[in-house]
Amino acid sequence: MATRVTSLLLASHPGPTLVVTAVAAGLGIGLGYSPGRLALLALAILLGQLSIGWSNDWLDAARDRAVDRADKPAARGDISPTAVRAAAFSALGLALVATAPLGPGALAAHAVAIAGGWAYNLGLKSTVLSFVPFAISFGLLPAIATLGQERPVVPAAWVLLAGALLGVAAHITNVLPDLADDERTGIRGLPHRLGAMVSGLLAFGCLAVATALVALGPGWPMRPALTVGLVLGLAAAALGVVLLLRSSPTRLLMQLIMTCALIDVLMLAIAGQSVVAA
Repeated sequence: MATRVTSLLLASHPGPTLVVTAVAAGLGIGLGYSPGRLALLALAILLGQLSIGWSNDWLDAARDRAVDRADKPAARGDISPTAVRAAAFSALGLALVATAPLGPGALAAHAVAIAGGWAYNLGLKSTVLSFVPFAISFGLLPAIATLGQERPVVPAAWVLLAGALLGVAAHITNVLPDLADDERTGIRGLPHRLGAMVSGLLAFGCLAVATALVALGPGWPMRPALTVGLVLGLAAAALGVVLLLRSSPTRLLMQLIMTCALIDVLMLAIAGQSVVAA
């Protein structure tokens, strides 16, 4: 039983799942959520991310097995795709139930964000529009937080754009290490069509612009903490470009994006109510 639970957790893409949940929690803290409401927001986002991660491993089990993906429990046979599918649908339903008390706006935004992740897994990953679900889902994350307040408000446009750009960067750097395996199994998203170098440069360009938007969005003069965040974010983007130029793409590029996402959410927490539309 313990092995089955461990395999199921590993099939959920735990790294990105936890990072996105932490981003949502950071947004809630910055917006002044009460502890109970903050816990509900984090739980809802966690369940939504679990459903997306599990649906990915369920739908990709045969393809992952064909390319010997040793990091995928369903492909290794540690857990059946049927069990992962059941977990994906269960988490999907629970995510919507957990989001409902945050209000209809937050529920609608979260439903669309989850739908984006599922649409990617169901086939958009194989098209030139593979970046769209990530842009939509990451872009809507701040909206779930602002609309989930007791007095819901829409987020500022720069926050939505920054989230969308981070989503595009996350998509590209997640795919880059698997370009060859994907080609063997018929997956040809935008990064496959652009090639590793162009895609990587695009990803870190998106990262740099997103960080600049988060730093400059609250207005001028820039707060000292946001200045530090801007420097760290741009340094992460520069390091990513250096790594891309010096070696083959690895999972480290995705880890850089996730680290920068956490830096950006700390900046958004500092910005507080500045993230809402005027």
